[in-house]
Amino acid sequence: MKKADAAKRHSALAAEISAHDRAYYIDAAPTISDQDYDKLYRELLDLETEFPELVTPDSPSQRVGGQALSAFQQIKHAQRMESLDNTYSPEDVSAFVDRVQKALHGSSTDLFAESTDFTVEPKIDGVAVSVRYENGKFALGATRGDGTTGDDITENLRTIRSLPMKLKHPVPVLEARGEVYFPRANFERLNAQRLAAGEPAFANPRNAAAGSLKQLDPKLVAKRPLAIVLYGPGQLDGVTCTSQLDWLKYLKSQGLPTPEWIKHSRSKEELLAAIEELDKLRHNFAYDTDGAVIKVNSLATRASLGSTAKAPRWAIAYKYAAEQAVTRLHAVTFQVGRTGVITPVAELEPTLLAGSTVSRATLHNFDEIKRKDIRIGDLVTIEKAGEVIPAVVKVETDQRTGNEHIIEPPATCPACQATLSWDGLFLRCTNIDCSAQIKRKLQHFAHRGAMDIEGLGEALVDQLVEAKLVNDIADLYTLTYDQLLTLERMAEKSANNLIAALQASKSRELWRLIFGLGILHVGAGAARQLEHHFPDLDTLAAANVDQLQSIPEIGEIVAASITAYFTKPENRERLEKLRAHGLNFKAAERTPIVDTALRGKTIVITGTLSQSREHFEEIIRKAGGKVSSSISKKTNYLLAGTDAGSKLTKAQELGVPIIDEIAFSKLAEIAPI
Repeated sequence: MKKADAAKRHSALAAEISAHDRAYYIDAAPTISDQDYDKLYRELLDLETEFPELVTPDSPSQRVGGQALSAFQQIKHAQRMESLDNTYSPEDVSAFVDRVQKALHGSSTDLFAESTDFTVEPKIDGVAVSVRYENGKFALGATRGDGTTGDDITENLRTIRSLPMKLKHPVPVLEARGEVYFPRANFERLNAQRLAAGEPAFANPRNAAAGSLKQLDPKLVAKRPLAIVLYGPGQLDGVTCTSQLDWLKYLKSQGLPTPEWIKHSRSKEELLAAIEELDKLRHNFAYDTDGAVIKVNSLATRASLGSTAKAPRWAIAYKYAAEQAVTRLHAVTFQVGRTGVITPVAELEPTLLAGSTVSRATLHNFDEIKRKDIRIGDLVTIEKAGEVIPAVVKVETDQRTGNEHIIEPPATCPACQATLSWDGLFLRCTNIDCSAQIKRKLQHFAHRGAMDIEGLGEALVDQLVEAKLVNDIADLYTLTYDQLLTLERMAEKSANNLIAALQASKSRELWRLIFGLGILHVGAGAARQLEHHFPDLDTLAAANVDQLQSIPEIGEIVAASITAYFTKPENRERLEKLRAHGLNFKAAERTPIVDTALRGKTIVITGTLSQSREHFEEIIRKAGGKVSSSISKKTNYLLAGTDAGSKLTKAQELGVPIIDEIAFSKLAEIAPI
């Protein structure tokens, strides 16, 4: 084929594929079979292989992701991206309307002027982003960041099929704000695949979306079926819209995805009715939504109302109350944790809650059961808020028939049948060979926050223990390639990857090993402190209670737990096995604390940041600062990422300085001498 003919055919294929993408991902009305779509796509790839110069940034082939990045570039938003104030009651909504009316007209009234009508839209539980088109082509995508500056995630956004790379009607500049989300059906499918592969499941769709967008390799992002909804205007050139309703219609005319539901309201009564209607419909949407966003419709009126230091005066988010449902408690089962604690779990009559069917809920502990007088056979109220597992919050005692049964703690361990013993409020299995404890200990050891052994998830751990290939964390390092291939769904590549991950874990930092050992009461923070004060694991193992208690954050209970762990023969034997397998027992070489602006300061971290929380904690510690988990008047700084919650509010109330990543980086630099 001649080059000119190839270019013509490539252009036609690209346009046809993009049209099919729009029909499938935006309109939900596909006009072609998957087989025929794949045929068109293969033809386009063949042309690009023969004529590489045909590959352009907006080609459908680039949806699979380009080259991996070394780091995200920071970009300044053309217009600030603001977050919204929250409200939780109809009275608050009414007060918001009154504030708007008073600001515009000098008095409040239930009668809306034409300029102060409102829209109500779903509050999408996703990741806030900005997308920019220049001369009709997708040019830039960014996270909200601190509202002024965000991460350049252009290459990751290119992989989202519901985001067109070209507008239907080119204009000089069109910038739109919206949310990237993980469709619930895709999220459930991805989690099923991860569990089958022995990988940990994502906690919820929002975390999965945020984690995906933070990947530096767009090819990995392309494997995550993300979607996007656009709803807010940014910088515009060549676009004329006077209201939110006009703007959403315009976005749709350009082929861009918009909210599937919106209500136009002209009174408080209509606003409240719209909020109530959305509450009934929201579980039918493809994405999670926990509230309604109320906006002044007129864009000119918005401009006159302006914003406070943190949020617009023309919009507010109404958050729905935590989801509750009433169902029957049929039985109680008992789970065994890695430290042997027995947790009671309610087995329920399946009921719909927050858009999914719930059949189990936590009962926390036996003291909680007694306090709430929960019995088998009771009608109970269960609640689910955010990603938290459903919990029994109340018993409908007036519905009792007399056939209910008191919940008795088990006498023996449900996993190994060993005798149980009480430890304060908690009932424990003290059998060190308990299979349930072994599984949980292995999962903890392999967790990303501990030894970070990729691929060693719950499903694979269960198989390893049940096949008697592993009975202790040290046994992981005796696993062979041939042994792994005997397990279900374990392919050659997966086996090789796990062996490599185990090998890589041998050189992890000492604090990760200390934390991974699962010493009672020793979390990641305490493990870091221990590494900082002891040159190696052997010195730590020989330390007495007084030496341990001299370390900040190591109190009497933690110190006693550490010494008790290292005096047990089975734990000493485990350490010798780990030493023989070549695991790192030495603390990292101590870098002298430099004189930075963070030295001696207490910093709290909240929200979603560009890198893991542990990354920023390590910088703070190396700079001589202290990381705290709670805000107080003694807090020097709050490092706030996107979607910061109650800690941000408390910091504002207490007057604690709030910094973003850029300000944090400046504070962490060596101070001038």
